[in-house]
Amino acid sequence: MDATYLIRRFRLRAARTLNAVIGALAIGTLRLVRLFDPDSSINFSAGIMRRIGPLIPEHKLGRSNLEAAFPEKSPDEIEAILREVWANLGRVGAEFAHLDRLWSYDIEHPEQARIEFAPGTIERFFALRDDGKPALVFAAHFGNWELSAIAAAAHGLEAASLYRRPNIRQLDHFIRDVRATNMGTLIASGMDAPSRLAGALERGAHLGILVDQHFSKGVDVEFFGRTCKANSLFARLARQFECPIHGTRIVRLPGNRFRAELTEEIPPVRDADGRIDLAGTMQAITTVIEGWVREHPEQWLWLHRRWR
Repeated sequence: MDATYLIRRFRLRAARTLNAVIGALAIGTLRLVRLFDPDSSINFSAGIMRRIGPLIPEHKLGRSNLEAAFPEKSPDEIEAILREVWANLGRVGAEFAHLDRLWSYDIEHPEQARIEFAPGTIERFFALRDDGKPALVFAAHFGNWELSAIAAAAHGLEAASLYRRPNIRQLDHFIRDVRATNMGTLIASGMDAPSRLAGALERGAHLGILVDQHFSKGVDVEFFGRTCKANSLFARLARQFECPIHGTRIVRLPGNRFRAELTEEIPPVRDADGRIDLAGTMQAITTVIEGWVREHPEQWLWLHRRWR
């Protein structure tokens, strides 16, 4: 038997074994976190990540991104923001284990609940739910981005969300099971995703998509004064269905509380023939997200290569 073939098979088996071990550890950690009350585990995870985050290579990338986006900020200010970025990421990880326990809203005493709504948000939300039409809702890796879909499901909005599968199969199954009980229809990214997303809109669903990551085949947009690529799928669906566009974010508040926000309808940019312009519409959306990030830079995920 060819030695190269044997080496290839050995490496493949080793990779599968390693993925299985990593998947089992991740699932075990999430189940362990779930044994503790949400606030204790969230605060503990934030403290740990605030300390070890600066030791991780992505910290350097985050610093470079922040320095380019906020040239007026001092090195100490940049580092302070970055520590809170890591803390936010730690909180999101712990909160994932408690997704079904986090959504708590009291319309009469909102200050006593974990969730509050920004002015006008609840009215816009119920209008979307009851108008009998599909809609497109964009989000970003901001605050706790997982909770936006939970908000929809918790209040009876027919929703579908696009998500990216983890590379580890058993972890993917576990995460999908956790999300499916709280987030409505889940559509995995892949070759058939556009047709499945279109099918959801045809059924009248409200489709949520994270739109703040690099997509090499996307359209050019300006984000913090620098050109980057944005996936135009969101705008293509808007062009195809001519449905309303809104943005949503979950702002993190002190005391492990959140403020849910749903924007007013955002008009798409149109070309001379009246068709939705893909690049122009994605720029309008990106500008909204930049405003969110400028308001709370510590709550956005600066640790990825948004600009290339």
